[in-house]
Amino acid sequence: MPADNKPSATGKGAATPRRVRAAIEAKLRDAFAPDLLTVIDESHRHEGHAGWREGGETHFRVEIVAPAFAGVARTERHRRVHRALAEELAGGVHALALRALAPGEAG
Repeated sequence: MPADNKPSATGKGAATPRRVRAAIEAKLRDAFAPDLLTVIDESHRHEGHAGWREGGETHFRVEIVAPAFAGVARTERHRRVHRALAEELAGGVHALALRALAPGEAG
């Protein structure tokens, strides 16, 4: 079995790599119906740092462009994304770099 398909060692609810990324994508699509959604696992860039663990899926970069963010302050956009991803953020996700925009703001 390739290394990137190896089960993680997190015990109960152990997931294969990319499962967390898939959950993030699905939840954000369901919550915001984005025009653009990019979810990147940057865990490899944080190896040996706080929150990193073998198998990755601890550090993510998300860019989301959604009509749901029109007229909404940046801090509230972030709160809404964090609420949508509460389970992942309470679990194994250590860091989330987030860019949340309304259509027309993307440059």
